[in-house]
Amino acid sequence: MRLHHLTITAFGPYAGTEHVDFDRLGAGGLFLLHGPTGSGKTAVLDAVCYALFGSVPGTRRADLGALRSHHAPPDLPTEVVLDVTVEGRRLEVTRRPEQQRPKKRGTGHTRDKAVSLLAERTPDGELRPLSRSHQEIGEEIGTLLGMNRDQFCQVVLLPQGDFARFLRADAEERGRLLGRLFDTRRFAAAEQYLAAERGSALEALREADRAVDQLLHRAHQATGGGPPPPVADAASGAPD
Repeated sequence: MRLHHLTITAFGPYAGTEHVDFDRLGAGGLFLLHGPTGSGKTAVLDAVCYALFGSVPGTRRADLGALRSHHAPPDLPTEVVLDVTVEGRRLEVTRRPEQQRPKKRGTGHTRDKAVSLLAERTPDGELRPLSRSHQEIGEEIGTLLGMNRDQFCQVVLLPQGDFARFLRADAEERGRLLGRLFDTRRFAAAEQYLAAERGSALEALREADRAVDQLLHRAHQATGGGPPPPVADAASGAPD
């Protein structure tokens, strides 16, 4: 996944419209997001997560209405637009939470429903609309990323406190998460194949031991000798 551009409007502490050019920031390699407490660093990360999944990390996701800036003009809608490349596809995701706005006629306010838009940029630079469905967009983004919101926050976004929660997770939970993140299915398939081959080889070895035992028994009978000595089970000495 590569972030290209983020536009934040009336979101969190940002009363107006702010643009973050990740292509320019990342041109020199790593970049640092820093500033004093309350300067809006977490809001930028929240905006990325909200654009991708329609939700934000941690306890803040319980009230999406709180995402709107208290300092924004009443007629300026809260909106996040993310330009991102995922699995070789250049996508633009637009999200607006449910919010109130002044009525266009008369006094009072009306409530606008939440909006989600997904478009894909074609090679000639045009934006091709893909979906306006919250569910469809969530499924498409989750499939392309190979992670859901919680997993994304644990291993990519790493909000405050969540990295420690990942480290404290049990081995099975971390294994599932890392397995999806790094796509270890081919290794699991190789392990299953080798285990099956090992089982087949052990069974063939036991069959060979039984055949040798029978041949020795017949040879002793044919020569008039006593009972043949037992044949050691070669498979029994094989490592588990």
